[in-house]
Amino acid sequence: MDGNIIGFAAVVLFMGIPMGAMYTFFRVRRLRTDERLAALARGVNVPMEAELSESARSRRWGILLTAVSLGYMACCALLGRSEPDALTAAAFGVIPLSVGLGFFVDFALIRRDAKQIV
Repeated sequence: MDGNIIGFAAVVLFMGIPMGAMYTFFRVRRLRTDERLAALARGVNVPMEAELSESARSRRWGILLTAVSLGYMACCALLGRSEPDALTAAAFGVIPLSVGLGFFVDFALIRRDAKQIV
């Protein structure tokens, strides 16, 4: 074992964890759909869950990405007090920060367009 197993494990985990998450997401969604269809077949009135609007999704992702990036940059800044190279890593927090701010702009534009229609 000269270290090849570590690379193999990294690749398997890098690909396997997202695939497992996607499988779980779609499996849960299918179970909910099957449960709803079974209830409708028995004649039970099942209220449909309202999906989030496009603006609500943009706002949610904007909040999430902005908060994650600020936390990441703060963590790296604190680590930078003892390890100067960590400040370089903090610069990578600008990427999700800019994406989060873009989602906030998207939210504002969608809300403005919705007010113009009404």
